[in-house]
Parts: sequence; C-alpha cells; structure tokens
Amino acid sequence: MTVLVAYASAHGSTRSIAERIAAVLTEHGERVEVSAMSGVGDAGAYRAFVLGSAVHSRAWLAEATGFLRRERAVLAERPVWLFSVGMPAALRGPWRGYGPKEEALLADDLHRTLDAREHRLFSGAFRREHIPLAGRLICGLLGIRYGDYRDWPSIDAWAARIADELASGGSAPAPEPATGVAVPPSTAGAGVEGPEQESDTRRDNDDHHP
Repeated sequence: MTVLVAYASAHGSTRSIAERIAAVLTEHGERVEVSAMSGVGDAGAYRAFVLGSAVHSRAWLAEATGFLRRERAVLAERPVWLFSVGMPAALRGPWRGYGPKEEALLADDLHRTLDAREHRLFSGAFRREHIPLAGRLICGLLGIRYGDYRDWPSIDAWAARIADELASGGSAPAPEPATGVAVPPSTAGAGVEGPEQESDTRRDNDDHHP
C-alpha cells in the first residue's frame, strides 16, 4: 500500500516541505502519494500518513484540523507522523528560544485529536509582502527577520527516519508531548500568523516554491 504525504498550505512552504519528504521516502523505496488534504479521497487506501499544515495563530489551518477529525478512525489504525510549518527561525532577541516551546504547544494540541508517532515544527519562507503594514510593525518590535528558513537537511533527516520506521513496520513509539509551556504575545490580530497566509488558490503562483 501507499504512504500518503498530505498538506494544508498557504504560500507554498508547507507544500514544498511535503514534496521533499515524499521524495526522500521514495528514495528509500516507499510508494508515496502527495496531495493537499482537501484533495484526499479514500484515506483508507493508505498504509501510513505524514501530515503537515501551516501554522496560523499558533494552530493548524482549518483544512488540516478538519481532515484529522474527519479521518480520525482511519488515522487511529495507521502509523501517522505530523509536521507544522511556522516561523521560529525568524525570531530574534528574547523570542529566539520560542521555537521549542511552540513545537511542544502544537504537539500537545494535536495530541488531543490524534495519537501520532511524532510531531516536528519546521520554519518556512517568511516574506515582507505576506503581511499587512500593522503586522510588519509588530514584526519589527519582535525582531522578526524576513527570509527563507526552510532547513532542508533537517527535513531530509526526519523523512529518512520515518522511512526507517516504515521499513521496520513503523513500530517505534510516539514521543510524549510536553505541556504547560509559555508562549509570546499573539500577533494574530495584526495579521502575523506565520510564514503562510495566502489562500490555497494562489499556491501555483508561489514564487518561493523550490
């Protein structure tokens, strides 16, 4: 059976990371399909899942959380790995150490819906034109820097580890999510929700896609 790598993207960073993960799994001999979560038909046709979403306001996109709820019964019976795409690498100053805390917070929130084997938070491409003026001012106050922060070696290594687990039957236990972590002030009201804020209809025109 096939491994599904599915994503909920906005600007294209999450999609590009999903495609990279799929490429690594394929190199390791897995049969893989890549799809937006909104385009998945019969989830029961897959033997394992790697699911990712852009992070807006410290949460997955509605398309992604809806998929988890809709397919909960199937996902509970198969190996599942999750990844989120935000902007931890763009943070500076006192917020520099926020990345691990955000990863734990997201993992804890997702764990309430699905008992996945592992969750990882990756940084995406964060561009000035992605956010409105008010959001740019807040980004300046927080010391956030624009740029492409996709860490391909880390993504490749994680995908290779998933491939190893799949080859061995996917029997590795899921790590316990951390709880009770602090988070910085939300900038959602100013339109700063991570590196991905476009609608899915603009994905094909994304010039940050590798």
